[in-house]
Amino acid sequence: MLTPGTLFEELGFNYIGPIDGHDLDSLVPTLQNIKKLKGPQFLHVITKKGQGYKLAEADPILYHGVSKFHPEVGIEGGKSGGKPSYTQIFGDWLCDMAAQEPRLVGITPAMREGSGLLRFSELYPERYFDVGIAEQHAVTFAAGLACEGMRPVLAIYSTFLQRGYDQLVHDVALQNLPVVFALDRGGLVGADGPTHHGTFDISFLTCIPNMVVMTPSDENECRKMLTTAMHIDGPSAVRYPRGTGPGVAIETALTELPVGKGEIRRHGEKIALLAFGSMLTPTLVAGEALNATVANMRFVKPIDRDLIIALAREHSVLVSVEENAIIGGAGSEVARVLEEIGSTSHFLRLGLPDHFIDHGDQHLLLAEIGLDSDGITRSVHAFNEQSDKQ
Repeated sequence: MLTPGTLFEELGFNYIGPIDGHDLDSLVPTLQNIKKLKGPQFLHVITKKGQGYKLAEADPILYHGVSKFHPEVGIEGGKSGGKPSYTQIFGDWLCDMAAQEPRLVGITPAMREGSGLLRFSELYPERYFDVGIAEQHAVTFAAGLACEGMRPVLAIYSTFLQRGYDQLVHDVALQNLPVVFALDRGGLVGADGPTHHGTFDISFLTCIPNMVVMTPSDENECRKMLTTAMHIDGPSAVRYPRGTGPGVAIETALTELPVGKGEIRRHGEKIALLAFGSMLTPTLVAGEALNATVANMRFVKPIDRDLIIALAREHSVLVSVEENAIIGGAGSEVARVLEEIGSTSHFLRLGLPDHFIDHGDQHLLLAEIGLDSDGITRSVHAFNEQSDKQ
């Protein structure tokens, strides 16, 4: 039972290996031979991360996912390129909040570095839990800790939370437990492609009772929303994008935001643009071109009903803009409010289209689907012209 093969053969597998995964002269023939065998096969392949590039071999974590760099020099100055990433902002907030809240615990499903928990794990090792690649267990574990009076924070990529959806509904939300979901990579992630795009979280979270869903538009707002989530007596999610924000100064204080309240960022005429999260920056640019009112909605759930009513009363065209699937997204919540009040304002929803989006540069992908400032301007202008004819 101490040899690897025995264990898997007891489970019904034919065990082969281990073999050197970098020796293609052995690996390819082995794969060809296995195809001819009947029944379940277990091939044990050993590889080394970064094989063939000494810098990557020496620091495989740094080189796990990289942007452009010179191969002779390697990655210089880390990955941030100056401004802190949202992941770093979360990691710093977690350490600062842990210093004030002894009940806080941090949980990750094998994503310590990717989710920004490295410093927290070093400062608070007894309050740090890596459950391995087991998202379902991570959510249920957080629920169990919350039941015992702890304040768990689950750091998880948006796309990976999909794996723990049943646990989110039955173990956390049904019991209204105070679990904070820090959703990294909300929206398009670029080179990691469709498996990692966080395109559905607003849709699948908003429909769950007891959930509070927040979408920060900049770095400082992200920190404030995370603090707000810690003081909510129930489940909450803060979804933030990959990479850096617009470069807003970050306050060191741990201050909260009023739950369910947005804000007007620009006053205009006739057209009101309702931006959620990362879409505020390009929407403000579009607002200037359109002379439109721009609202930073902040919360998807509970949505700012009073703000929507006021905007509908004063504008003939309303437009929601989000970096989430347009079906069931934040725009659906706006539409629900407009329908309930019997609004006569024309309403346009802008978001991610109903198909899987390929990998590519984040900015190019957003431009391609019309969610950069120029695309938003064109879509709203065309819709406004059509509305005038009706």
